Amino acid sequence: MAQLEQYKKVFFVGIGGIGMSALARFFHTSGYLVAGYDRVVGPVTEALTREGVRVLFDASEQAIPDEFVSSADTLVVYTPAVPDTQNQLVWFRKQGFDVFKRSRVLGMVSESLNAVCVAGTHGKTTVSTITAFLFQNSSLKINAFLGGISKNFGTNFIGGKNADFVVLEADEFDRSFWQLTPYAALITSMDADHLDIYGSVDEVKAGFDGFAQRIKSNGWLVLKAGLPVPEGIADNVEVVTYSITRDATYRAVNINEENDGYSFGVETPDGRLDDFHLSIPGLINVENALGAITLSLLCGVTPEEIQNALPGFSGIARRFDVVFRSAGKFVYIDDYAHHPEEIRATLNSVKSAYPGCRITGVFQPHLYSRTRDFADGFAQTLSEGLDDLILLPVYPAREEPIPGVSSELIVDKISGANVCMSTKEELLENIEKLDPEVLITMGAGDIDRLVPEIKKWAEETKV
Repeated sequence: MAQLEQYKKVFFVGIGGIGMSALARFFHTSGYLVAGYDRVVGPVTEALTREGVRVLFDASEQAIPDEFVSSADTLVVYTPAVPDTQNQLVWFRKQGFDVFKRSRVLGMVSESLNAVCVAGTHGKTTVSTITAFLFQNSSLKINAFLGGISKNFGTNFIGGKNADFVVLEADEFDRSFWQLTPYAALITSMDADHLDIYGSVDEVKAGFDGFAQRIKSNGWLVLKAGLPVPEGIADNVEVVTYSITRDATYRAVNINEENDGYSFGVETPDGRLDDFHLSIPGLINVENALGAITLSLLCGVTPEEIQNALPGFSGIARRFDVVFRSAGKFVYIDDYAHHPEEIRATLNSVKSAYPGCRITGVFQPHLYSRTRDFADGFAQTLSEGLDDLILLPVYPAREEPIPGVSSELIVDKISGANVCMSTKEELLENIEKLDPEVLITMGAGDIDRLVPEIKKWAEETKV
């Protein structure tokens, strides 16, 4: 934090992003003057405005508030999702401001605390949020920067004075997690992703090796059992594993479904612990909870504190989020899944939770490059997990179109599931035609903007 004491004001370019907004909330609650730009109005920018943060939707340099035009005491934070040609970003750089990536600033914030960092190509948001919830309900004091909106806290940032730990999501995109210095790190998965950045599967693994090499002396590395141990980690970093299906240092046992959730025990090096209760559906969430339990125990949260707190965890927006359940058989779930392995895990959990039901999925591919690289994987997992598929156009995010790449690449490879292409405007009509028993929307683009409309339709027609 000493590196940040020279600043009194912070301007965020791309403040509406989930990671950026958590940082904005940290600075705002720490007494800095905070403002920022984003492209469109959304739930996050609306929440920031209610909290007292000024949000602009004009990208011109003239729109920058007068309070932020002095380079002497203003820090500028940007996300790689914003192009380098963005007018305000160009102006700040020309004027000699300190302009840092979000990941660098997060590294500055976290380095003075015991950082508990959760990484992985999928699952990290849920694990980090459960971990933060368990820490917050213990005797330990924390800050937390989360990659989703916790339903318990209604935010993606948890702040507290005199914190012992900081819990945060370690993002592999653009090798951002190399800016962190964990005391304890957990890796959920190392699947091929962000190949536009890494170029190959080997480089993805090398990225995780570099992250693990940054763990502090006498720290911990927690791995999902079956993952390769990263190369080059310090000899005094202890490696432990967790699993719900195979031998591991920490293993979930006697998993039983109960009241849309689960009960289970945990085998640990110090003996078996029982009476863990999770109140959210999806077998994948038992695995996520086990990772969080492992981190919490290693960092000093007591078994009793975990057992008392865990049943109260109510989930994360857009992570196996049961949006609507009728008195009859209809269920509507929304999920952030946007990688083939995430989709596979999510749909396996859906089938386990709702056996025998007809499952209809709405999928919005995210990024042209990811659609190009994983068209076969998307087609396979969607075909295996769904009875009906409605496919939306690719959400481009930071990318320009790639010739020959569209959602049709996936459609052409689908087998075993009924499939139709749809615009967002036609979506409700297509859902009504299929009359699903279980409906799930998936994707990391702007598909979340459609959730309230779908929920309203369900409330009116699926009573």
